[in-house]
Amino acid sequence: MHPLTTAETTQALMLVSYGSQGVVLLPGGQRQRCKFRRKVGRPYCGDRVMVGRADDDSLVVESILPRKNTFVRADERQRRHVIAANLHQVAIVIAATPLPSRDLLERYLLAVHSLGIEPLIVLNKTDLDVPEDESAAGATVLKHLPDYEALGYTVVRTSCKAAPGIAELQPVLKGRTSILVGQSGVGKSSLINQLLPDLDIQTGALSRATGKGTHTTTSTKLYQFTDGGFLIDSPGVWEYGIWKLDNDELAAGFKEFKPLMRQCRFNDCVHASEPDCAIKQAVSDGHILAWRYQSYLRLLKQNV
Repeated sequence: MHPLTTAETTQALMLVSYGSQGVVLLPGGQRQRCKFRRKVGRPYCGDRVMVGRADDDSLVVESILPRKNTFVRADERQRRHVIAANLHQVAIVIAATPLPSRDLLERYLLAVHSLGIEPLIVLNKTDLDVPEDESAAGATVLKHLPDYEALGYTVVRTSCKAAPGIAELQPVLKGRTSILVGQSGVGKSSLINQLLPDLDIQTGALSRATGKGTHTTTSTKLYQFTDGGFLIDSPGVWEYGIWKLDNDELAAGFKEFKPLMRQCRFNDCVHASEPDCAIKQAVSDGHILAWRYQSYLRLLKQNV
């Protein structure tokens, strides 16, 4: 039993949260079930919380510590739904099969930038050939990966069935808190299984802590790397929608636009049809890639 008394609290890490209870990682390494006080609200996976003992000796969350950030997705009404908290990076997994839909990667990058989190692009299944039809939108996305690298994005290449394996991905995740997101079928689960050799042990510990393992099967869960860092698995982040953004937020999500946004003639320029637009001029001059600008215009049209 944890030595806390009803008058003491200690900091813990929220591993999984469901309903009015969850599982925390205590300073000694124990995974233990806890309840949430109604006045505190529901913490998210990845939250740092203060826990103490209730009068019945159960573990309770007494407060949620300030968050560095939250990762969210949009529901069908474009409302923000929080998935996890306190992330260092979002690893966006794409593959040659299934090919990414047009603008999927741009949507992810836009969201991650707007949330103040660092994006990481993971090209999985590198042992597979890209379809020969390069006019297909998804094949075009893969063809543009060197452009993303030139823009300063980190792109790592992985394969769970052949070289290079996960050797390039492991050091990028070490010591950090990351979440893997991507379309269904890109190999996210296979990556998680290889990145976490003790996944079954950690999953079993979570199930024992809850007392009812079925609660955690569809919940966002945080796992611990043996050499430092955490990985979040969220079954709910397969397809990704964007919530309503301010026009400036949308433009700032394209990192090459940001330095030019205050150089337009009009302060409320949305960089579409306005005259004397610095971003449109940069596209004409070849300083901004035309395909990126076209992606921006499509997202702008959808941002209503």
